[in-house]
Amino acid sequence: MHDVQNYPDDRNITVDQVGIWDIEYPVVVKDRANKTQSTVASVDISVQLLPRFKGTHMSRFVAVLNSVQGEITMSNIPEILKKTRETLESPQAIIALRFPYFIEKSAPVTQINSMFAIQVLFSGFSDVTSGDSFILGVRVPVTSLCPCSKEISSYGAHNQRSFVTLYVQFSDFIWIEDLVHDIEECASCAIYPLLKREDERFVTEKAYENPVFAEDIVRNVTEKMMQNAKISWFMVETLHLESIHAHNAYARVERFKKQSPLLSEHLRMFKGFPKIQTLL
Repeated sequence: MHDVQNYPDDRNITVDQVGIWDIEYPVVVKDRANKTQSTVASVDISVQLLPRFKGTHMSRFVAVLNSVQGEITMSNIPEILKKTRETLESPQAIIALRFPYFIEKSAPVTQINSMFAIQVLFSGFSDVTSGDSFILGVRVPVTSLCPCSKEISSYGAHNQRSFVTLYVQFSDFIWIEDLVHDIEECASCAIYPLLKREDERFVTEKAYENPVFAEDIVRNVTEKMMQNAKISWFMVETLHLESIHAHNAYARVERFKKQSPLLSEHLRMFKGFPKIQTLL
C-alpha cells in the first residue's frame, strides 16, 4: 500500500504543529497525602512537520502512548516525547495533558472532610538540540468579593466564584497542593466542597473582610511567585464570573525570572494549543 504521508512536498513549508487532540488516557500524579493518584487526562500531542513530508502519521502518536502501557507520569513525559520525535522523524514534540485532581479538604469550622476537585495541566516539550522543558498548570475555584461594592454599600457586597489559573516552570519539584494553597491565600476566601451553617458563616465573613479585585488576585499571586526561588517563569490569570454584571472580569500577569531559548520555544508552541488558557 502507498504511504501517502511520506510523499515529497515541494512547497518547502515547515508545519509548526501537527498531531492529535483530545484523546483520553490514564495519568498517575504524585499526591502529597497518598503518594500517588490515578486519574484520566485529555491529551494533545503534536510534532513539527518538516518540509520534505507531505503529512504526519496520526496513528503513530497513539502507538507511542500505548507503549507506556496505560500510564503517563511527570517523570516519563520526556521519554514519551523523545520516542514521539524519533517515531515521527521530527526535531520537536510537545504534549499537553488536562485532568481533574482531587484534594481532601476540611471545612473551616466543623472540619468535615470531603473531596475537592481542581483542574491540572502538564505540558512537556522536547527539542532534539535544546533538550526538554516542563510546565505545570493548576486551575482553582475561589471566592472573590468586590472592594468597590463593599465601599459604596451601606451593608453587604457582591461576591462571586472566580477561577485562578497558574502556570509555572520550576527548577525543583513543587507539590500541586502548595500551588493551590498559594492561590487560595490570594483570594477573598477559599471554596469548600461541603459547608455546614457554622462553616458558611465563616466563609461569608472572611470574604467580606478580604475584598479583592481581579487585579488584586493576580498581583497577590505574582508576589508569591516572585518570592519562590524554585520558579523560573509563571503566568497567572483570573476569571471572575460576575454575579451582578452581564460580563465577567479578567486579569493576567506573566513574568520571566530566568529566560531561556528552550522555554521561549516551549511557550510559543504551548500557547498554540486550544483550551490551554484558563484550562477550560
